[in-house]
Amino acid sequence: MYGPFEQHAQGYWQLPSGPKNTICDVGGIKVGHAQNMRGSARTGVTALLPMEGNVYAHKLPAGCAVINGFGKSVGLVQVAELGEIETPILFTNTFGVGTGTQALIKHAIAHNPQIGRQGPTVNPVVFECNDGRVNDIQAVGIDEALVETAMGQADTDFAQGTVGAGTGMCTFGFAGGIGSASRLVDLGGQSFTLGAFVLSNFGQRSSLRVFGQRPAHYRGEDSADKGSIIIVMATDLPMDSLQLTRLSRRAGAALGRLGSHFGHQSGDIALAFSTQNPRSLECDTLVTQQRVADRYMDKIFMAGVEATEHAILNALWHGEPHKGYDGSVLPSWRDAFEKE
Repeated sequence: MYGPFEQHAQGYWQLPSGPKNTICDVGGIKVGHAQNMRGSARTGVTALLPMEGNVYAHKLPAGCAVINGFGKSVGLVQVAELGEIETPILFTNTFGVGTGTQALIKHAIAHNPQIGRQGPTVNPVVFECNDGRVNDIQAVGIDEALVETAMGQADTDFAQGTVGAGTGMCTFGFAGGIGSASRLVDLGGQSFTLGAFVLSNFGQRSSLRVFGQRPAHYRGEDSADKGSIIIVMATDLPMDSLQLTRLSRRAGAALGRLGSHFGHQSGDIALAFSTQNPRSLECDTLVTQQRVADRYMDKIFMAGVEATEHAILNALWHGEPHKGYDGSVLPSWRDAFEKE
């Protein structure tokens, strides 16, 4: 999925994109959205399914980084401790986190009846950004049915911009929430894929840089660098949790390339996982796994930074202005960019 703004990027990107230029270029990943536009609601849920089949029974290696901790996410403490994910990943608004957590727990139990009885409990991963500039967040427009719809509609092709959890999100003062991109990485003659997926709701308009350049001043009220961004990176590279944690930390470099300084009220959080080396519940006493050699990490870091930066630009490009519950409208970055 390439935006027409790509013509301005000649010579900027160092690595090629995958065929879809989304996180779904990594095999097995699907994304689904559900939206609530009823009454004063301008909100939704997005679900990222990290693999085909039962992720609780085949846990995937993962790592995470809290770049700025102004956020209310669920599940990060255990991801940091054990280095794995075991549920789909949900994205929603700040007041939808509890509902999303309950829905993921029930979904996991439905597919794994032993959870909490004959077996361990489950660690749901739910991310949030505050969409209160457009959505009447006090109306609490997220319910479990919306979560089930998002997971049920997950596919390898999905919309970007102001859809699903991104419906009411604001990026650098413009409409834009969901974005994704990918990079192909050649290591030792083998081709691998790294994809990035963002729920973008951050940035100060006057600080925005596109392809390293600050655009001419966009008209309108300036925005503060607050609101949060959630970044998920996925790869088919065999990487362990330490390497994935290191990769997730590099997400901050992508934000800096776009002009963000990780503002005081911006919850900037990244998670990275690999689709390789799933851990079965019935694993052997000793486990032998492959992992990429550390000498290749610089190229992987670059892929993560480029894919994340590109994903945020895609969120902006595909953002469509929604009339907020109070009558306000976030402008379109695409319209502003095309007028430059």
